[in-house]
Amino acid sequence: MGVTAQQVAEWMVEEIKFKGTLYQTVAIEYVKSHFGKDFVFVNENGNESLEKEVKKAFRKLHGGRIAWDRDAFMWAWT
Repeated sequence: MGVTAQQVAEWMVEEIKFKGTLYQTVAIEYVKSHFGKDFVFVNENGNESLEKEVKKAFRKLHGGRIAWDRDAFMWAWT
């Protein structure tokens, strides 16, 4: 059985709990190298982003305890 979006989201939440923040560039590189390129896509602006299923699972897991910092391109524990 392969890796699921849920597992990627769980890694993200654990990383943010442990470190306090997670930069999008770091997350994307880690996800690509440890979970596979299937969880990353290039959006309409030409930037790499996490797949919708990963973001959906991530939001469910953190339940509002993690915020996105648009200026710094990172997530942070609130």
